[in-house]
Amino acid sequence: MEFTGTLKIVQMMQNVHLAPETDEDDLYSGYNDYNPTYDTEELENDTAFQQAVRTSHGRRPPITAKIPSTAVTRPVATGYGVEYLLIDSFSFKDGVTRPMTAVRAAGFTKAALRGSAFDPLGQSRGPAPPLEAKNEDSPEEKIRQLEKKVNELVEESCIANSCGDLKLALEKAKDAGRKERILVRQREQVTTPENINLDLTYSVLLNLASQYSANEMYAEALTTFQVIVKNKMFSNAGRLKVNMGNIYLKQRNYSKAIKFYRMALDQIPSVHKEMRIKIMQNIGVTFIKTGQYSDAINSFEHIMSMAPNLKAGFNLILSYFAVGDRDKMKKAFQKLIAVPLEIDEDDKYISPSDDPHTNLVIEAIKNDRLRQMERERKAMAEKYIMTAAKLIAPVIETSFAVGYDWCVEVVKASQYVELANDLEINKAITYLRQKDFNQAVETLKMFEKKDSRVKSAAATNLSFLYYLENEFAQASSYADLAVNSDRYNPSALTNKGNTVFANGDYEKAAEFYKEALRNDSSCTEALYNIGLTYKRLNRLDEALDCFLKLHTILRNSAQVLYQIANVYELMEDPHQAIEWLMQLISVVPTDSRALSKLGELYDSEGDKSQAFQYYYESYRYFPSNIEVIEWLGAYYIDTQFFNYSDFIVVFSPFLFIGNYQKALDTYKDIHRKFPENVECLRFLVRLCTDIGLKEVQEYATKLKRLEKMKEIREQRIKSGRDGSGGPRSRREGSASSDSGQNCSASSKGERLSAKLRALPGTNEPYESSSNKEIDASYVDPLGPQIERPKTAAKKRIDEDDFADEELGDDLLPE
Repeated sequence: MEFTGTLKIVQMMQNVHLAPETDEDDLYSGYNDYNPTYDTEELENDTAFQQAVRTSHGRRPPITAKIPSTAVTRPVATGYGVEYLLIDSFSFKDGVTRPMTAVRAAGFTKAALRGSAFDPLGQSRGPAPPLEAKNEDSPEEKIRQLEKKVNELVEESCIANSCGDLKLALEKAKDAGRKERILVRQREQVTTPENINLDLTYSVLLNLASQYSANEMYAEALTTFQVIVKNKMFSNAGRLKVNMGNIYLKQRNYSKAIKFYRMALDQIPSVHKEMRIKIMQNIGVTFIKTGQYSDAINSFEHIMSMAPNLKAGFNLILSYFAVGDRDKMKKAFQKLIAVPLEIDEDDKYISPSDDPHTNLVIEAIKNDRLRQMERERKAMAEKYIMTAAKLIAPVIETSFAVGYDWCVEVVKASQYVELANDLEINKAITYLRQKDFNQAVETLKMFEKKDSRVKSAAATNLSFLYYLENEFAQASSYADLAVNSDRYNPSALTNKGNTVFANGDYEKAAEFYKEALRNDSSCTEALYNIGLTYKRLNRLDEALDCFLKLHTILRNSAQVLYQIANVYELMEDPHQAIEWLMQLISVVPTDSRALSKLGELYDSEGDKSQAFQYYYESYRYFPSNIEVIEWLGAYYIDTQFFNYSDFIVVFSPFLFIGNYQKALDTYKDIHRKFPENVECLRFLVRLCTDIGLKEVQEYATKLKRLEKMKEIREQRIKSGRDGSGGPRSRREGSASSDSGQNCSASSKGERLSAKLRALPGTNEPYESSSNKEIDASYVDPLGPQIERPKTAAKKRIDEDDFADEELGDDLLPE
């Protein structure tokens, strides 16, 4: 069978037309020659081709091997031997024969070609067989589904963290960790340990540690990071020591933070230059927090020499400021100024022509994310430079003015030329803080001939200064200059409105405030002032709307809370006013004005107890408020809370501040009503001494007699308590003492009730009334008589105590 096949091959190879031979130097020539046969551009005009296309799938008669000199026989391997395939060899025009480039079998037989239709899509074979159903119960499928679930949980955890839901992010991370451990156990049971997905384990642990850190669960975060770092199977896990150092830095464990930063720095190759710079910057910041400024200076100096950046330059200035090195501060400031911003110029966003397509592109990129990032970077650079200049200006030279001048000159020679004017304005503000108003005004007046933006800022400050000094004409003049220089300056418009408000033109002031809000909706000063203007115009609803809007911006502003409460009070809604005042005292609990206002509102509502509570709190924080003292005095008199004379003695100095004669008359009246009041006599002695009256001796004598009587009374009470002894006498003595105290308390109560009954009315003279019941009971002014001590018991105890001692010769009878 093999011989027959070989003979047929030899016979058929004789009919093969080979390509004509070419030069040996160019074996593949002719392949790039163009042949009209391959021209497909004229197929639309080919009638025979179009007729064939219109037929069913371009059906043509089957190809046979009877066409002379056009067939090439090739062998096709079958299960029993070698068969042969007839291939049309395409005779070309001009006798050019297609070169035979391959002799391998095409994979089909001439039997299959005979009578077959043109079906390139295989539609004649019918529909494809149904897919084989997955076996969901197989271990491989379960592992695959569990791994997919773990990845979804990690993604959900990251998304929740980015949305600010830290608790949900932590729960998802924990769930992912639990499912990942189950996945590892199942994979170990099915396959070898080498097939475990280490990348998935690494991502799950890293996410879990990050979520612990975000939720300030630092101990758990450090434990999880340790698991990752100690596992040698995780590549590049050593750089996670930076995260551990950050956690120690948050815990203020600075020594460990520096240790882990240095360990991470050792494990990061030098090719990762940017990451090494960031770690060194963290090390420098940690040194600053520990007060090791020399080590911090070394770190930041290295960063500024390798890859200078704004943060490192600013921290270097802080370090030199801490050690007090003036020259190094100047050099560090110059290095900070020289840091490149690496942002495009603003000219790129200006259209060079009137091309609508170009203008559309420029409008699209004028406020895109890249442009916003450039603005943020520029603003950060200006903030660092301004802060550094204000920090070092007072110390690098003999005076802060000379220091500011040096900083201005350095800034003018840099890429931040526009900051020089801002530094000059800050110089004027520094003069204001030192209360040197003349120098501040002179500094600001230097900007009157500068460009419009700087002129507007300087004129705004000058207007504010003159407004504080109540020079409204000058304030209005500079406010006009500021508005004319920059009509879109909200501060200038607010100052102009203030000057108009001071002149009483509230409608015009409201227009200026509205224009300032149109230019800058976040101008809280204009919003507050327009609320005050509406309140002056008695447009309370509009004023309330302004203050409520301001409250949404400034949640804890005491002034805004008070204005809202005041507007509600003017609208005769005391309940809302009380509610807002309660919020106010939660912000400023020691504000005596707010407390007294609360007492006033409760008093108007008839709640005397609450009113007394807030009035008394107001008096505690500000005892010189006459209105509060008067209300408390009236309340004490109405409720008879305690002795009227004690109240007058305590509060009358505030009622008669500076009016000695009235105070003296009041004290004399009190003395006539309550002759036993020691405090009243003391005030009388003091007043008479200050005024120089002769009555001082009389009052001094009465005061001494009262003090002596008080002393005798105290001695009697004390001797009565100490005079009893022994168990029996102690019991009797304690009983008698208790009865004496009860008698004293009852006698004091009787005296107090008698005095209260004897009190005259507010405008009535002090005289007895026949309609009142006469109290004929007598009360000893020296107090109750002390019970006679039990001498027998005391003698027995004295003898017992005396028997225990030895008698001296001087005590023996002669």
